[in-house]
Formats: sequence, C-alpha cells, structure tokens
Amino acid sequence: MSAGRRVSVFSVLCAAILAGAAATAQQPAPPSPGPEVKKLEPFAGKWKGEAEMKPGPWGPGGRMASDSECAWYDGGWQLVCRENGSGFMGNFKSEYVLGWSPEEKVYKYAGHDSLGQMGWATGSVSGNKWTWNSTDKMNGKTIHSRYTVTLDTPKSQSFRYETSEDGNSWTVAAEGKSNKQ
Repeated sequence: MSAGRRVSVFSVLCAAILAGAAATAQQPAPPSPGPEVKKLEPFAGKWKGEAEMKPGPWGPGGRMASDSECAWYDGGWQLVCRENGSGFMGNFKSEYVLGWSPEEKVYKYAGHDSLGQMGWATGSVSGNKWTWNSTDKMNGKTIHSRYTVTLDTPKSQSFRYETSEDGNSWTVAAEGKSNKQ
C-alpha cells in the first residue's frame, strides 16, 4: 500500500472516530428523577414494624411484626422494598415497588407476597401523609382499600389500612407503627 493510500485510510478512520464521538456527545443525557420521585426518599432504609390486624375476611386478627428494607433501583426512579414478617397467619414475605408516574401524575405501588396476594395502588401525598388507594375483588365482591402512612418523624411512621365495599363507609383492618433502624 502506498504512503498516500495509507494517509487517506488513516484520515477516513480518524474522521469516522471523531464523527462517532461527536454523535455520542450530542445525544441527550438520560432523564433524571424529579422532585416527585425524591418525595419517596423518607421510605428508603431498614424499618421494623408492628401492627394489629382486626378480625375480618383475613381471619381472627392479631399482632404482626415485620422487618423491611427499601432501596433505590438502578437509575433512582423506583424504590424497591422487601419485607419479612410473622403474625397470626404465620410467616410471610413480600416485595413491592413504589414510584412516580409522570404520565398519570400519580404515585404507583405494585406488590406481591408469599401468601398469594398481588396488588396495585395509586398514591398521593399531602404534607407528611401518604394515601394509597386500590380496588380489588375478594370472594366475588369489590373491595376498596385505603392505606394511609403518616411520617411522624424522619425515623418513625404510623399507618392505617382500611377497607370498604362501597367506597364511602370505611372499616379499619389494621393499624401500626414502623421505626427506621
């Protein structure tokens, strides 16, 4: 290969590398989580909880205890939580994800547990109070659920789980507290 030919191949190769670098530099950066996502930050970490389940469709009721850990998923858009618990229904495990839907302008919950339950809810926040709502079927009936979490302090939260058949008259199904470890 002649020296002139080598120079032109080298020039083409350099131009291609520079064009690729320029194209890469011009690509927009991936979006980063906004302030709505950051509002989930208080839930991150390890939590120890206790609750009193009221008698109802889930059984006779009783005390429950749990340990959970919530951590940011890669990219920082969703909080992924894993929980181990025990109580009147025996031992259980659950996993759930909390995130923000910019399309729907609402918080979302998706979860499942080792007792065969799966659930989805939408949430909102007002001050230090989070409210999660869902509608499911149980024994052929429509059941509305409302789960309210109040961030009492940065290391303490109280919660209440309520159900309703008509979406207007609510019955407390469980109440409890969790403390950050």
